[in-house]
Amino acid sequence: MATEESSQSEQLKWEGKLSAELKGATADQVWPLLEDFFNIHKWFPGIDTCKALEGVSGQPGCIRYCVKSTATTSVPAWPESEEKMMDSTVWAKERLVAIDPVERWLRYEVAENNIGMKSYMATIKVLQLSKPANEGCQIEWSFVSDPVEGLTFEGFLSYLESILQGMAQRMEEALCPNPTSL
Repeated sequence: MATEESSQSEQLKWEGKLSAELKGATADQVWPLLEDFFNIHKWFPGIDTCKALEGVSGQPGCIRYCVKSTATTSVPAWPESEEKMMDSTVWAKERLVAIDPVERWLRYEVAENNIGMKSYMATIKVLQLSKPANEGCQIEWSFVSDPVEGLTFEGFLSYLESILQGMAQRMEEALCPNPTSL
């Protein structure tokens, strides 16, 4: 019966994989932007501040502190719970668990937060696309999480998708600025 219980509890985990394509930017150009663990606020829509708390950026065990002000209106809010977080600040401490600069991936976990995440682990990969007519790369974001109280899986997935697409857009604009607008 213990096996049955543990398989039931494992089914309660949320798992997903999302991806975003960047046209004109190579994986070698995008990877350093994500590898710089303490500067995710430059790319992640809605994070106002990201500070180093422990360790060296890019080394497993380092911890970052991310802050998002809910007063910022241009970023997605937690789905279904925006009204609960008006006039508050969202924060999370995230730990780099593993990193492979050769294969261009990193894994991190949310260590502490004030948004109800009990367990969250994500892997972000940067993959080079080999389509001749459409050179570019792809960011792949996979995760395993305990359900977050007050959210549905679909709402959580939609939230992460909007964040990933926003990150890809910011990176693409920084790496491939359009010098002429016709």
